[in-house]
Amino acid sequence: MLNEVVQWIVATVGQWGYTGIVIMMLLESSFFPFPSEVVMIPAGYLAQKGEMNLFLAIAMGILGSWLGALLNYYLAVFLGRPFFLKYGKYLLISEDKFLRVEGFFRRHGEIGTFTGRLIPVVRQYISFPAGLARMNLAHFLFFTGLGAGIWVTILACIGYIAGQNEQIIRRHLHNATIWVLVASIVIVAIYVYFYRRKMRRDRKSDPAS
Repeated sequence: MLNEVVQWIVATVGQWGYTGIVIMMLLESSFFPFPSEVVMIPAGYLAQKGEMNLFLAIAMGILGSWLGALLNYYLAVFLGRPFFLKYGKYLLISEDKFLRVEGFFRRHGEIGTFTGRLIPVVRQYISFPAGLARMNLAHFLFFTGLGAGIWVTILACIGYIAGQNEQIIRRHLHNATIWVLVASIVIVAIYVYFYRRKMRRDRKSDPAS
């Protein structure tokens, strides 16, 4: 990971400071294939050296994630359903799959946005279905910030603890990814359990059912 590209990013973040974190995390959170690991881990390392404030670096990472997510959200609103239905096949998204995802977000947008921000690859694109479903913007920002905040904090802390030790970074990043994925599965399972329980209770209490 800590090759020439990452060294350049460390230098760039050091030169641009917190603005560099915001810009790079904006790119990471939008549809550009730019991993957050190569931004927030160096930021944590710079904080460990005393060149940045760890908490402010995390806050800037969350801000950048918000901005990138909003870019995707409003891009989906602007392009609309016809565009994604027509060109989704080029992204390996069939119309049937698209309709299922859209329906899911209309019913469960909050949990989808939150857990999606914790899953690699998914986090860059989770804002598109949220925008198409016109998810409540305040809810969208809250759950995006919550999910992004957890991941950004984990990465910054890895950089703070491991410094530039590639072996330690790889081990911590691998373990963190696994634990975050497991936690996401558990959260979704608990949500599904209580959602189905609520639906059964509502059906029983509805005289028309």
